[in-house]
Amino acid sequence: MSTLSAKSLTFGFDSNHVVLRDLSLSLRRGEVLVLLGGNGSGKTTLLRMLAGQLSPDSGNVVLDDVPIDQLSRREIAKRLAMMPQSELCETAFTVREMVRLGRAAHRGWWMPLTDEDEQAVEEALAATGMQKLADRNLTTLSGGQWRRSILARSLAQQASILLLDEPTNGLDLKHQYDCLSQIRDLVKQKNLIAVLALHDLNQTAMFADRIALLSGQKVMAIGDCWQVLTAERIEQAYGIQATIVEHPVHGTPLVVPVGPTVPDFASPERS
Repeated sequence: MSTLSAKSLTFGFDSNHVVLRDLSLSLRRGEVLVLLGGNGSGKTTLLRMLAGQLSPDSGNVVLDDVPIDQLSRREIAKRLAMMPQSELCETAFTVREMVRLGRAAHRGWWMPLTDEDEQAVEEALAATGMQKLADRNLTTLSGGQWRRSILARSLAQQASILLLDEPTNGLDLKHQYDCLSQIRDLVKQKNLIAVLALHDLNQTAMFADRIALLSGQKVMAIGDCWQVLTAERIEQAYGIQATIVEHPVHGTPLVVPVGPTVPDFASPERS
């Protein structure tokens, strides 16, 4: 099983716009780590550096004890799957054909798929609830179905590290929970590493083993949900006041915004 870590990463788009500074992170097998933080806090930038898609200005990412910039894209793809935040749907492929692309790291682009490859594709389709839509053209899918197809392609790689940038974006509430449950189950069953960038703090509290809260060009806090999701840290990272109560079912932190801009819909004086 693969290992992944970040050591003293600094990245800026220019000298006046440093996104992350001197950031280190060790990832654990069998763990779902969720990256939280406001817009522009560096979640996507960090994921892209972990995937070897962006080169840091200083520091390095180490995959299986080798600096990731010393590995070929195919070597990386055999061990690591990256699901981007957005991807255009402009091809006439069917869902199954697109998910089969996840096997390219193992078979190359032109070699025919083996029975083992096809089994991996079918398992990925089943895990994302896309089996019934497998023969649909991608251009006919809803936004949520398209996102589930991209996730299925990532799972078909059978990589031991999953980097998922807002995997629930565009999904309705049921499919958000189904998606996060499927990811967590896979991580636990196969002892994978998963790093997710999410925006929903309460979903994060339910599904993350650890949370890394990004703010001020660094990891402000890292730990379990009760350690990280405090009113003080949420106000500092997001600029909004919140109260933290215990979820009545799951026992996880439930973040309730109480900032002055939140309308009081429950007020009896409203008509």
